[in-house]
Parts: sequence; structure tokens; C-alpha cells
Amino acid sequence: MDWTGRRILVTGGAGFLGSNLCHTLAERGARVVALDGFFFGGGANPANLAGAAVELVRGDIREIDLRPLCEGAEVIFNLAAQTSHMGGQNDPLADIAVNAVAQVRLIQAAREAAPDAVVVHASTRQFYGRVTKQPVDETQPVAPPDANGVSKFAGEQYWLLEHRVRGRPVVSLRLTNCYGPRLRIRDARQAFLGIWIRCVLEGRPFEVWGGSQLRDMTYVDDVTAAFLAAAECRDCHGRIFNIGGFPPASLHDLAELTVRLAGPPASYITKEFPADRARIDIGSYHADDRAFRAATGWAPRVSLEDGIRRSIDWFRPRLADYL
Repeated sequence: MDWTGRRILVTGGAGFLGSNLCHTLAERGARVVALDGFFFGGGANPANLAGAAVELVRGDIREIDLRPLCEGAEVIFNLAAQTSHMGGQNDPLADIAVNAVAQVRLIQAAREAAPDAVVVHASTRQFYGRVTKQPVDETQPVAPPDANGVSKFAGEQYWLLEHRVRGRPVVSLRLTNCYGPRLRIRDARQAFLGIWIRCVLEGRPFEVWGGSQLRDMTYVDDVTAAFLAAAECRDCHGRIFNIGGFPPASLHDLAELTVRLAGPPASYITKEFPADRARIDIGSYHADDRAFRAATGWAPRVSLEDGIRRSIDWFRPRLADYL
């Protein structure tokens, strides 16, 4: 697809994944509008869009009039969400308001102002909960382990209903552990690797909970490429896809790699899972993303070692902007 001159709406556009997507779209000549509410505890950061030719609209997706933002949009990349697992457990009503009710608001606005727009919805592998079969494909039963998973599943299903009932071209990408530049690193609300990066750059040991769990990681450039491929591929419309990465690694192996790439005095300590976290932890996870690869030709390009190295090097001179 030639993105030159195309009007694009990115919800959650100042967050980790959204801002990286906005930078790429702007570089390809798209006219990008980024909506973000800068929710407390979220991944949005004004520094994320520095240098990008993007129109930033600060507004709460639960309240703002979404129709003018949707007007004329050819593609809507929908990344607005409350992503904290513990946040959803502690305040499920607020979780539902963003991840489900606000999605219906956006659907209604898009019906009126952008009836033909392609929608790529950022979803999550969290829906599958604890699985017994690895790798996990899209036929795996859904069993969300926490309130955040339930609310996000509802939001995804509203979008897929829009495809089934009204023919809207919708694609849902169930993402796994995404990492890279512009990740929230001040704490572990967005991803465990975020707080690890902060700690190694500050010369403090980071904590590994458990350690034997397997995770597959997806570098943000590969995630961005997946979003663009989903928007461009007609064969993806109306479908759900898992997005993974390279073969999975244990948390201990990831910790060792992070320490080696960061260099002295980086270190870590292993701890038991906190009781409240253990109840909602999914255990090991490895995505089977062959369906998306077959439909689009997409494949991850950034290896785990290269991706962690790039992430540490990117944050090193920018640490103050992300604390």
C-alpha cells in the first residue's frame, strides 16, 4: 500500500506501540491523527511523538467526540486500551469503560464518519489464560485469567461483530510480549522487560519472578510491520491472528541475556511470584503465528539479542524522559 496522503487515525497514538506506528506512518507520507488520553499509569508519553509529523489530539476516548477524528479516515489503528492486569483486577469498572464501552463509542463514530475504513485492532494473547498445548494457535479456547482479559475480549468481539453484521474490514491481532524503544520502563505495568531495562540502566538489580516460564518476545519494529501488513491484506479481513516472534526463552534466559548486553554492573535476583500476581499469571506461552505469516508474508526480522541490545542502547541517553 502507498500510504502517501492517506488519512489515518491511531488511537492510543502516544503510547508505546501507537507512537512507533505513528512514526512509521508519517515517514511513509500518511496524514496521521493520534488520539491519546494520557491516562495515569498508561504508556503514553509526550516524548514518544517527538519529531513525528503527527497531529496529536489529547482526549479521553470515553468522553471525546470521536466523529471528527474518524472523518475521512481510510484506516483506523485501534490501540487505545487499559493494559494493566492488576489495574483491571483492582478497578474492573474503569477497565470495562476503556476496553469495552469506549470501543462501542468508537464503532458508532466510525459508522457515521468513516464507514469504509479498515480497522486493525490491537488485541492480546492474554485471552487464552493458562494453556496446556504449545505453541498456541487461534483455535485455543478462550479463558481469560483476569478482569483485564475479560474486558479486552469484549472489546475485540464488538469489533468482530461489526465485521460480521456490517461488513466492516476488521483485523484483530493478538499480541504477545512486545518490547523496544518507547516502552513504558518506569515500572512493570506494561511489560516486565520495561522495569528490567530501567534497573540495569540505573545500576540496580532487577527481580525475576519464578524464572522457568517461557515467553516469546516481539520487537516493536516487527509489531509495526504486522499492523501495516494487516491493514494492507484483504485476506485478513474478519480474522483473528496470533502474532509471535522468535522461539521462546525462559525468564531466566532473558534475564541472563539482558545482563550480558547491558554490561556491568547489571544483575538480577530471583524471587517467588507475589501471591496476587501468581493467581493471574498465565505460565508459559508460545504463539503459533503461522496463519498470519501465510496470509501476509510477514515474519519477525529482529532477533531477541539484537532487539534487547537496541532497546537498551535507545533508552540509555533518554532515560530521564521515561521516568
